[in-house]
Amino acid sequence: MSELVKIVDSLENKISKLLHKLEMLQQNNQKLEEELVSTRNKQNSTERTVSEWEQKYNSLKLANSMLGSNTNKTEAKLKINTLIRELDHCIAQLAE
Repeated sequence: MSELVKIVDSLENKISKLLHKLEMLQQNNQKLEEELVSTRNKQNSTERTVSEWEQKYNSLKLANSMLGSNTNKTEAKLKINTLIRELDHCIAQLAE
C-alpha cells in the first residue's frame, strides 16, 4: 500500500508540474500572439508609408520631366497623352 501512495504522490507531482508548464506555455503563446499582431500592424503601416512615398516620388519625377528635365520626357508625354484620352472620354460621356 505504501508503494501505491508513493506512485500516486509521484503522479500528482508530475501532473502539477505539467499543469504549471502548460500554463507557462499558454502565457508565452499569448505574448507571442500579441507581438505578432503588433508586428503585422507595424508592417502594414510601413507598407502604406512606402506606397505613399512611391506615389510622391512618381509625381515628382513626372513634374520634373514636365518642367523640361531631359530625363523621362517620353514618360511625361505618355502620361499627358493618357490624361488627354481620359479627358476626351469624359467629354464624350458628358456629350451623350
